[in-house]
Amino acid sequence: MRVDYETAGLDVDDLAPTWHEQLAAWFAEAVAADVVEPNAMVLATAGTDGRPSSRTVLCKGFDARGVAFYTNYTSAKSHDIRSTRYASATFPWYALHRQVTVRGIVETVDLDEVLAYWSSRPRGAQLGAWASAQSAVVRDRRVLDDALAAVTQRFEGQDEVPLPGHWGGWRIAPDQVEFWQGRSDRMHDRLRYDINRLDRTWAVQRLAP
Repeated sequence: MRVDYETAGLDVDDLAPTWHEQLAAWFAEAVAADVVEPNAMVLATAGTDGRPSSRTVLCKGFDARGVAFYTNYTSAKSHDIRSTRYASATFPWYALHRQVTVRGIVETVDLDEVLAYWSSRPRGAQLGAWASAQSAVVRDRRVLDDALAAVTQRFEGQDEVPLPGHWGGWRIAPDQVEFWQGRSDRMHDRLRYDINRLDRTWAVQRLAP
């Protein structure tokens, strides 16, 4: 099970001036190529015991400030984030032989942005956020179905489902962003934007594959 990545490659001169502009360009190409769920990213966190965890979440926006996603604030990932304040996320665009990895400190998304995103969610997803105590152990599937039924009844007749107090957004404010392009013979191109912590400027470095 080996694929030889025959691509044009990636060099420093090919990159956009900023990491978020480069991410936007590659994201647009992933969308144009019909990559399945191009905003899916593998989020890695660790708790105070140092044990890592990873899971797939959906990126719901990115700009110069960072990469944002939304979740339950009582979930395992949120506990990890509150413990260490750091996370890493990778966009795995296998079909394009590309990946982008963002690493940095994690901040809460402002309430006005959370509300704007919450209002755009389908009603079913909003009810699910109320019904699920994310990451908690449950006896069986019926517990979840009963919880959803109860929440559905609770908000029946209301035009809008309110934002739960336990739900919101996190934003990874990166200090490193790596763009990986597969190449033949496993001599891949890896270009990384690194921030200078003193003056907050960015520089690009090439990494060995």
